[in-house]
Amino acid sequence: MNMIRTAMLLAFMTALFMGVGYLIGGTGGMTIAFVIAAGMNLFSYWNADKMVLRMHHAREVDERTAPEFYRIVRDLARNAGLPMPRVYIIDNPQPNAFATGRNPQNAAVAATTGLLQRLSREEVAGVMAHELAHVQNRDTLTMTITATLAGAISMLGNFALFFGGERNNNNPLGFIGVLVAMIVAPLAAMMVQMAISRTREYAADRRGAEICGQPMWLASALGKIARGAHQVVNPDAERNPATAHMFIINPLSGQRMDGLFSTHPNTENRIAALTELAREAGLTGTGELAGGDPAARGPWGRRSMGGRTGPWS
Repeated sequence: MNMIRTAMLLAFMTALFMGVGYLIGGTGGMTIAFVIAAGMNLFSYWNADKMVLRMHHAREVDERTAPEFYRIVRDLARNAGLPMPRVYIIDNPQPNAFATGRNPQNAAVAATTGLLQRLSREEVAGVMAHELAHVQNRDTLTMTITATLAGAISMLGNFALFFGGERNNNNPLGFIGVLVAMIVAPLAAMMVQMAISRTREYAADRRGAEICGQPMWLASALGKIARGAHQVVNPDAERNPATAHMFIINPLSGQRMDGLFSTHPNTENRIAALTELAREAGLTGTGELAGGDPAARGPWGRRSMGGRTGPWS
C-alpha cells in the first residue's frame, strides 16, 4: 500500500512540476519541468535522506560518541525486530526528532540536543520508539521524498518571478500565468505535505507505544516537545519548511500556530489517545527505566504491552 501511495505522490508532483513549468514557459517550460521532475524523482529515491540530514546539520554518532542514546535506539530496534538504523544528533536547542531513509535497511533516526537535554531517559525512549515505528511502517520514504520535492516546487514558484512572463517565452498566460505559479506552487507544496495523512502519526504513536511498552513515556514526551517547539525557534526548519512534516512535532510552531493546514495532528489529541491506550492496557503509571515500579517498566521490566523482557544495557 505504501508503494502505491508513493507512486501516486511522485505522479502528482511530476504533474505539478509540469503545470508550473507550463505557466512559466509554455510547452517548452513544461518539457523542461518534466525532465527536471523525472531526474529529481530518481535522485530523491536514492539521496533524499542524506539531503534532509544535511539540511539540519545532523552528525552521525555511535556507541562511543553517544553511548546512552545509541543504546536506547539499539535496544528499541531489537525489540521491534528492525535492523539497527544510523543514529544522528542535531545541535539544536529545540526538542524534536525525525526518521528518514528509503527502507528499514537504510534508515536513520535523528534527535536534537534540545530533546536529549530536556527529556528523561524514558521519554527519549518513547520518542525514538515512535520514529522506529515510522521506519517499520515504511513511512520514511514517502516523508523524505515529499520533503525534498515540496521544497523544489516552492523554489520553482519563486523562480517564476525572475524567469517567467516574457512575451518570447511561449507562455500563453503571460504575467498572469507567472503570478498563478507564484501563488499556487507554495500552496501546492503545503497541500502535498498535508496529503501525507495525519493518521500516520497516530499509527506511529500506537506502534511506538508497543515497541517501548509504555504509552505514557511518549505521551509525556509529546507535551514537553510541543511546549519546547513553541518556545524555541528552529532556524534550519524555518529555512526548510518542506521538511516540517518529518518531525514528531511541527518544528515551525515557534512562529506559526497549529491550525487547519498543520502537517501534524493536534498534540492534545495524540496525548489523549496514548492515555486511553495505557488505560486499556492497564498501564496507568509512567514507569521508569531505573527505579520506580518494576512492574511498569515496559519491555525492560516485568510487565509491558509487548510482553517482552530484557536488560536495558
